[in-house]
Amino acid sequence: MKEALNGKSGLLPSSAVVILLMAGAVTSAVQAGEWKAIAGAESPGRGSQALAFLPNEFWVHAGDSIRWTFPTHERHTLTFLKPGQIRPPGFGPIFDVPVGCPGITPDGSSFDGSTCVTSGILRLDDNTKSTENAPTYSVSFPAAGNFKFVDLLHADMSGVVHVLNLSETLPHDQDFYDRQAQGEQALLLGDASRLQGRGTPGDNGGAQSNDVAVGIGEVVATTGAGLQTASLMRFVRGTIVVRVGDTVEWTSLDPSINHTVTFGTEPADPRPPSANVSPTSEGARQAVISSPADNVNSGFLSPAPQDRANLAQSPPGVTRFRVTFTSPGTFNYICAIHDDLGMHGTVIVH
Repeated sequence: MKEALNGKSGLLPSSAVVILLMAGAVTSAVQAGEWKAIAGAESPGRGSQALAFLPNEFWVHAGDSIRWTFPTHERHTLTFLKPGQIRPPGFGPIFDVPVGCPGITPDGSSFDGSTCVTSGILRLDDNTKSTENAPTYSVSFPAAGNFKFVDLLHADMSGVVHVLNLSETLPHDQDFYDRQAQGEQALLLGDASRLQGRGTPGDNGGAQSNDVAVGIGEVVATTGAGLQTASLMRFVRGTIVVRVGDTVEWTSLDPSINHTVTFGTEPADPRPPSANVSPTSEGARQAVISSPADNVNSGFLSPAPQDRANLAQSPPGVTRFRVTFTSPGTFNYICAIHDDLGMHGTVIVH
């Protein structure tokens, strides 16, 4: 066998050495793999949302990449910030235009901790029901390290990629991550659907209550890598009947998601309240509506961000909005951020 390979001298000719070296280089390149993951999940009616990377912890080899699929109608980003980088807000001066690194880095970008990488906003089109053509975004990892990733639009949606040297053994294969993602998705969507049972504030949603919950959510940690959020994107008691002169109070029960209560024309930027909305003495907001044609926007109803050691204490959030109705009629409203998920409501005034 040796003679057949090496000739009479027993040595490989130089041309054969070059061929084998080239083959070794090809083999090494083939070793780089692309892993699969998911960013977000939703129920068929879009009301229950898993605001989570599924799974949110990966072990890969240096040179590997991960491709995330975005199969929901809710907006998400996939963002790797530099160590110590101040996290930017999800949107800049123009609503729905993300800021990140700043800007957006292209699909297939490489991350080693030296320069931030972000997908920008990815989601299914409003009219798309199938996830077959869901957008995707890939990041490659050329060097070993432990790298956190986040969603710039959802504060409690994060994860970690552990990049190992090629000489180290990976603890899991793709089948393991697929099963983990399926289990976490079922858990989070199940939690979100059950949140409606928490009712509304005030008298727990009794028949005489004028209270409406503006979404309900909970933050969970299903792994040791980061946070995930189960969120019900619905107005609980979405249709309410009141009398002329009554005041309806909306309260956001979601610990990390922004919502609005918006009557009439949807503003281009729903973050600030409309000019006919005023603050109350205890930090809520209020308005008066006299006609179904009135345009009133609560602005973002947002929980206070969690405090962190060595940083200034965050101010209280604005989570309550009150509207007094001075004439009869049917008043339809939406959450201007999540109306495409079916977050609509109606106040019927007699």
